[in-house]
This record gives sequence, C-alpha cells and structure tokens, in this order.
Amino acid sequence: MIGDPRWMPWLTYAVLTLGVLLIGFPLWVALAASTQSIEQVRDVPMSLALGSEFFTNFASVLDSGAGNSAAPVGRMVFNSFVVAMVIAVGKIVISLLSAYAFVFFRFPGRTLAFWLIFITLMLPVEVRIMPTYEVMASLKLINTYTGLTLPLIASATATFLFRQFFMTIPPSLVDAARIDGASPMRFFFEILLPLSRTNIAALFVITFTYGWNQYLWPLLITTDESMYTVVVGIRRMLAGSDAATEWHLVMMTALLAMLPPLLVVLAMQRWFVKGLVDADK
Repeated sequence: MIGDPRWMPWLTYAVLTLGVLLIGFPLWVALAASTQSIEQVRDVPMSLALGSEFFTNFASVLDSGAGNSAAPVGRMVFNSFVVAMVIAVGKIVISLLSAYAFVFFRFPGRTLAFWLIFITLMLPVEVRIMPTYEVMASLKLINTYTGLTLPLIASATATFLFRQFFMTIPPSLVDAARIDGASPMRFFFEILLPLSRTNIAALFVITFTYGWNQYLWPLLITTDESMYTVVVGIRRMLAGSDAATEWHLVMMTALLAMLPPLLVVLAMQRWFVKGLVDADK
C-alpha cells in the first residue's frame, strides 16, 4: 500500500518465518525421532539429525503395535480412513438432501424443522455422549463401523451452508427446469450438484479431517483393539509408569496419522479455497 514504511515487508516475512518455524519444528522433531533407534531417542539431548532406522520403524509399526497397543498401525489407519470417509460422505449427502428439501419444497413446519436442526449445534457429541452410547449399546453396535460413524454422520452446519447456497439459485433457473419437464431429483442431480461442487469439496476436506481426528467417541465405542482408530492407538502406545514409551514408534505412528488428511488437503486445495472464497457464492 502507498505510504507503508519500507520495513513493513521485512516485518511481514519475519512474522511468517517465525510462524513456519513454530509449526515446523515439532514436525521435524517427530520426523527425526521416527528415523532413530530407541537408544538414540533417549539420548539427552536428542539428536535432531535424521537417522537410519526409518524403514525399520515403519515396518515395525505397520506389522505390530507399540507400548500398550498390540494392534497393527496399518489396521488402525484403515479404520480411521473408513470412519473419516463414511462421516464425510454421509454428512455431505444428508446435508445436501435436507437443504434441498428446506429450500425447494413447501411443507408445514419447514422453518421450525430447520431451526430445530440448527439448535443441535449447541449439543455437541460430548454433551449427549452417554445417551448416544446407551443407544449404540442397545443396538449392539459396539466395536462396529456403524457405531463409530452413525452418531457423527449428521451436520447442522453443513445443512445450513448448503441451504444458504441453494437460496442464491435464481428462481428463473428453477422455472426453466420445470418448463423443460425436469423432475425434482433430475433438477437436483443435473443442476444443483454441478453448481455445488466447490462447496462439496470444501466441506469434504473439513468433514474428512473432523472424522479422522475424532478421539473421544472412538475411545468410548471401541473395546476391541482391531477396531481402534489411529488417534486412539497413539494414546494407547504411551506406556504407563512401569514401562518406557517407545517414542520412535510413537512418532512414526504420528507421522502416518498426519499423512492422509495432509494428502486430502493438498489434493483438493484449489477446490477447497474456491469453495470458501468464491465471490459468486
């Protein structure tokens, strides 16, 4: 901007560099620890140089667990992926259909129903976790993918966002589709879905990360180690007071846990940003 002092760009870059260092240093420590042996990790101070045990540690955590967890990390990563995908796709599908009904259909109590859904934002999983657990237990859904995902699959936020977007659709487009003989579901699939692709991509990234990082509900709903998610597995790897934590394996597992959400964000970054800041939305 005109009139900014010459040192302002340098200050900006300095702040950005400091932020990168603050975020990147713990990641580098985890990466360095994951490539070292347990003896090297326990050295004081621990070396920040990369070691030569990366592939050994990688194979070890994939085939077997560490610490108090005997479940293979590969199995836990698969569980997390299934849970995250089901939650992300389920939230988007349910929210699309519910928002479509609220905007394009007229029925008694439509506004009341929408606000009742919106009020559920004040009731997070932690508040209703015990009644939800009792329902899942009565349905015998403990240690199942259904039990892991079903209570988290609805989203009032996504419904609200899709509703707000659908309300920007011009009535002339709806009238044109009706004149052309398009059925309600044809209008939904052939017109609304293509127009909503950037919103869907942005919400997919957010909801996938949300599902991947779930800890409290998977911890409560799973007792079988074969159904642990990777976030729960990392906590189980931390040994108690009578045993030493295998930090090199814990750090390797943490890196594997960060990889899928990172790949999703990188693969859908353009659509994610466009869905959030597109001026036409």
